[in-house]
Amino acid sequence: MSESEWISLRHAAEILGVHPATVRNWADKGDLPSRRTPGGHRRFRKADLLHYAETQGELQPMEVQVIIQSALGQARLQVSGGGMAGQPWYSQMSEASRRHMRDKGVETMEAIRRYLAQGAPDDQLATAIRLGKDYAAALSRDGLSLAQAMRGFFYFTDFIINSVLTWSEITQSRTSPADWGTLLRQVNAFIHTMLLSIAEYYDSE
Repeated sequence: MSESEWISLRHAAEILGVHPATVRNWADKGDLPSRRTPGGHRRFRKADLLHYAETQGELQPMEVQVIIQSALGQARLQVSGGGMAGQPWYSQMSEASRRHMRDKGVETMEAIRRYLAQGAPDDQLATAIRLGKDYAAALSRDGLSLAQAMRGFFYFTDFIINSVLTWSEITQSRTSPADWGTLLRQVNAFIHTMLLSIAEYYDSE
């Protein structure tokens, strides 16, 4: 996709990992360039979103920080907007477990950020194993099956994969496909390690 492509307010919010009202406020103040369609809807250029994120000091090499910020923002929007309410695995969780999972979600995102920023060293995967066991233990206590736990895990990790793919499209003129391929493999290594840890916990029950 071209960097000159204009996208909707909601899509811009998903990319930046913030609420649409925040993006609207930035546009109103003139901090983030936008235009309006004949129908009055806001449109944003992907290239402008990347530039704004850079000027806010959010980017690290390979756009790691903004990818994590975007994924967290998407997850928060799903929780606050009720998007998870219709998921059977989420409905079965106690409120205490939901709070625990929100905290663990933030911790997981930060662990992935550190893992990527440090060049994906193997010794950091011990954190992925611990996080997987913590996740499995909380859901097991609520009576969720392994299949339900996996559905919840994939629901969450899809936000990370989507963020990587989105930012790879936006920065294609700056970053090589090989670099993005490496980053995606590193993300998958962390996620797969967590998933195996979840399965091993359930096997040991």
